[in-house]
Amino acid sequence: MTTTTTPTTTPWLRRFHPTDRAPVRLFCLPHAGGAASYYFPVSRALSPAADVVAVQYPGRQDRRHETCVDDVRQLADLVTAEMLPWCDRPVALFGHSLGATLGFEVASRLEAAGTVPVTLFASGRRAPSRPRENERVHQAPDAQLLQTIRRMSGTDPAVLADEELLRSILPAIRADYRAAETYRYRPGPPLTCPIDVLNGTEDPEVTQAEAAAWTTHTTAATTFHSYEGGHFYLNDHAPAVIAHIRARLAELA
Repeated sequence: MTTTTTPTTTPWLRRFHPTDRAPVRLFCLPHAGGAASYYFPVSRALSPAADVVAVQYPGRQDRRHETCVDDVRQLADLVTAEMLPWCDRPVALFGHSLGATLGFEVASRLEAAGTVPVTLFASGRRAPSRPRENERVHQAPDAQLLQTIRRMSGTDPAVLADEELLRSILPAIRADYRAAETYRYRPGPPLTCPIDVLNGTEDPEVTQAEAAAWTTHTTAATTFHSYEGGHFYLNDHAPAVIAHIRARLAELA
């Protein structure tokens, strides 16, 4: 493996604990309304076994004045272009919810460019080919959108308690929901990398059948891992999820 020194951060990609000699680089893709900082604990826990790079979408935190991207394919094009210069070693992708769908599209683009990820961790999201036609959260009034955010339990309680701050991030949340809800899979070559599917046992956003359909999106193995809890099960089972990621990366990289 050729070791290169890459930047600590770019507008799109954040390395909280740079590890230039790590055998694998893990790109982490946030959920709807999420930011790169959500993966800070993952980066801290996996360093130095993996060089964790978290993606920062436009329209949030230090990029809050930039225009949000509300289309998964457009976002995948932009993210892939940012990632490719960082593929100097084996790479893996971890995406939760919207991030899992985006991860699938990015993995497809990486493979087309000649970089096959060692695995795609698809968390808290149904397979790309299993849309729900009646989802309209992105069109809901602000009050209803805020209610959905609180119900999902994925937002920092400090943010939820600050009405002004919460409303300031609504445009990014709405754009992310629009991207997730309007995405429709376009049939094409399946991935050739494995897919690790992770879900909460009581997640209303993903049925067992919707999760099982991930098998149709790769010619490699698909494995399934369930944890007690809802859509943000990983907040309650972080040590177990991180241990699983670490073990899989050690096995595959």
